[in-house]
Amino acid sequence: MRIPAEKFTQYALNYAKDYDKALAFELALGYNMDNFQLLIDNIHEHISQYEATPKGDLGFGMKYEVIMQITGANGKTAKVLTAWIDDVKTREMRLTNAYIDK
Repeated sequence: MRIPAEKFTQYALNYAKDYDKALAFELALGYNMDNFQLLIDNIHEHISQYEATPKGDLGFGMKYEVIMQITGANGKTAKVLTAWIDDVKTREMRLTNAYIDK
């Protein structure tokens, strides 16, 4: 399983790219650009505890959704939806999206 740092540094925690998503992560779990690696580590550590729901294959690989409870850097717990693809080209399971799930 690969979690590209860029998914957080260039999108999910980047206020300039996605203000609402970055704000949600910071308020709900205390994650921001300064501690993004802690979020990646947290996802890696807990992903196996949750069921992956298949979401279909549009020709690039089967997509999956995993909703998990994460306790963040601020000690609060929130649901985080993670999206994955089992990429047929690279033959790797890769994170494609993550956000606070309300």
